[in-house]
Amino acid sequence: MRVTLNDIDAAYTVTGDGPNCVMIHGLAEDRRSWEDVQNRLSGFRSYAYDFRGHGETTLGDADGTLAQLGGDLIAFLETVTGPAPCIGYSLGGTIVLWAAAQRPDLIPQIIVSGTSSIVGRTAAEFFVQRIEMVQNDFDGFTASLMDDTALQLVSPDANLDAISQRRVEAVGEGGGYINAARAMAGLRETPLTPHLERITTPVDVIGADQDQFCPRKAADILCDALGETTYHEIPDAGHLMSIDQPALYASAIENALKRRQ
Repeated sequence: MRVTLNDIDAAYTVTGDGPNCVMIHGLAEDRRSWEDVQNRLSGFRSYAYDFRGHGETTLGDADGTLAQLGGDLIAFLETVTGPAPCIGYSLGGTIVLWAAAQRPDLIPQIIVSGTSSIVGRTAAEFFVQRIEMVQNDFDGFTASLMDDTALQLVSPDANLDAISQRRVEAVGEGGGYINAARAMAGLRETPLTPHLERITTPVDVIGADQDQFCPRKAADILCDALGETTYHEIPDAGHLMSIDQPALYASAIENALKRRQ
């Protein structure tokens, strides 16, 4: 399905029946990354959309800011679902937190996984390096994306080639990756953390015990800055916890949704 949000044409998938919830993917992902969770989720009507410049959603007049990506989520809620719990993975979680700080009336419940509200110098440099690779050496970037994907997994059974290929497809020509990576790098100089105190919505924070890209410290920062929070940890999982531990990950999301109903 498709919908116009601000200056973009956004693609989304709807699965299940029940109260609405909205799922927002991470950098170098698209709505397909939520397929397993959507198929396992019981009692909810879930919407997963490709954010700006990823998957089948157009790039529009991208400005490389979290505010624009968050504004797109607000537009999706206003246009498609109405107020609904939002589940965000990695950058998707940061987008959800930004939107909730601006429009708490639209997001009655928040679930974030592998999410940060601030990035350190090393992470910011990583994003800048990847942006330069997309611009100047796209073949080198796709090879690096496979290396990055390998570091986000711990399961020996994961199909690295297939997962990496799906991520390359999600990135497309790279404009959306550049845009989203700039938004993430911007958290170095302008962290979201100070704005989290404006969120009164209950928040469930999900982490993975072997996440090298978003370690437990990031979850602790969120929990310290937010009000009503619950932390869940997925064992034997890296940053791509939906692949390392799909059943546990989907269960954590479903349990969080049902506990707050």
